[in-house]
Amino acid sequence: MEPGRRMSYMGEIGTIKFIGPVKGTSGIWLGIEWDNPKRGKHDGAKDGQQYFTCLVPGSGSFIRPSPNIRFGKSFLEALRSKYIESLHGTGSQEVVILGSSQGAVQVEAINLDKIRNKLSKLSSLREVSLDGEGVASTDPKGMIYETCPNVRGLDLSKSLIHSWHVIVVIAQELPSLQRLYLNQNRFQHYLEPGAFCDCFSSLTELRLNDTLMSWQDILRTIANMPVLEELECGYNRFTDASFDLDDRPRLNTPVHTLNLDSNQIRGWFSVCLAFSDFPLLTRVILANNQIKNIPPSVLQQRLPQLKHLSLAFNRLRAWSDIHALAVWAPSLESLALIGNPIMTDHSQDIRPLVIARLATLQVLDGAAISGKERRDAELYYLSYIVNEGPMSDDQRTQEHPRWQELCLKYGKPDETLSKLTPDTLKSRLLELELHRMLGLFSLDQLQAHPSEDTKTVVQVLPTMTLKMLRSKIRKALGCSSKAKVIVRMIMNDQSLITLGEDRDSQDLSWIGLESGSKLLCIVS
Repeated sequence: MEPGRRMSYMGEIGTIKFIGPVKGTSGIWLGIEWDNPKRGKHDGAKDGQQYFTCLVPGSGSFIRPSPNIRFGKSFLEALRSKYIESLHGTGSQEVVILGSSQGAVQVEAINLDKIRNKLSKLSSLREVSLDGEGVASTDPKGMIYETCPNVRGLDLSKSLIHSWHVIVVIAQELPSLQRLYLNQNRFQHYLEPGAFCDCFSSLTELRLNDTLMSWQDILRTIANMPVLEELECGYNRFTDASFDLDDRPRLNTPVHTLNLDSNQIRGWFSVCLAFSDFPLLTRVILANNQIKNIPPSVLQQRLPQLKHLSLAFNRLRAWSDIHALAVWAPSLESLALIGNPIMTDHSQDIRPLVIARLATLQVLDGAAISGKERRDAELYYLSYIVNEGPMSDDQRTQEHPRWQELCLKYGKPDETLSKLTPDTLKSRLLELELHRMLGLFSLDQLQAHPSEDTKTVVQVLPTMTLKMLRSKIRKALGCSSKAKVIVRMIMNDQSLITLGEDRDSQDLSWIGLESGSKLLCIVS
């Protein structure tokens, strides 16, 4: 037992950071930094004396040495424990209780030991998950290769491995390894660039979520992975300063997907330093960060390869951010913006205004953009620009970079008629009357209620899908995003038609909704 070693205690995993006496007490104490910060009580200090430090504030505590402390097992011990069921030796017939029957159904099965023996041949395994199985060490040289040489995907998340060199030894014996998941580990020793490329010569996907590795250590590590394509580094507490490195290792990896979900990134420029390490980057996930704005770009700073970007649940609120994004990523095809103030702080229907500003966009917040929706959105945008008031073309181009392009595409709007009879999407928005019900009510029961008690009016696009309408209904009625919504349309003859989920991909105009349509919305 020494500092740096990983351990588990009463179901919690941590790292030993200190071994020795603590002032004012007798005997030996262990200073532990817990993976789960809620398990900790302090930062390694007691009575003004610092015994150890923690990566996460408040994640440390002292415990006594105890037989309940576990230091894990070898890779093959964990593998056999999980994947090999011991033979029962019960002959040809066994009674098996069906799990879903709660013991009520028993069946006789024949030759289960034969099946167990077949499954025990670990050499056929392609995917291995040892997540939370307590792997801490390797096995004698050659044993892993002899046991399971054909593994393509390996999950060693939430293990007790303390050093990357243990990972190297395991990888050396898995020559076909393509996917490696190491989430929720804490490593004390990392790799130097270029030292172990042969170990990871086939690795294309690496997950390092919640490892608290620094960005520099991650770059040094993946420099040993010459064909790496997908890299996940979420929940690692990265800040803007994490990417401001003077000593950056040279990379030659074809990474096209980078996931930085749920960090603490505020600045767009700072995270773009990370992008510069991967010239083939086409997909970036920055959801659940703290990015407040996207500043203007110059030609040298563009991300010409970027096609897919998630900025969901950040802090963007200005249209200038969307205009800047169009310059930064001129090939952008899909974008997630849900959860940003820009999507909720405006009275207009925001979706068409985002679509119209990004000419190459094909998917917004998971919903495909049809040709008809793009046309309607761009016409709506032209009307929106004109209704802002009189401006010169130069002023409008400065405020709305696509103004000239859209005028050439559809013709310049007649400003003298625009506020009276605009041939735009705004004049064709549908007003739907929603009535929220708390159960499977009939039309008679609806009519028994005062209409103002249950009525909510929403404006929607005729090109909106029924699936998107359900989402808008949840928002309009203040429901959870996971609430189930049953929608029933009141017909002219007062009959009810249920709009089932099998119709979710249909446009509202195709379904037959029009301004003034009444919908019963049953939320559960």
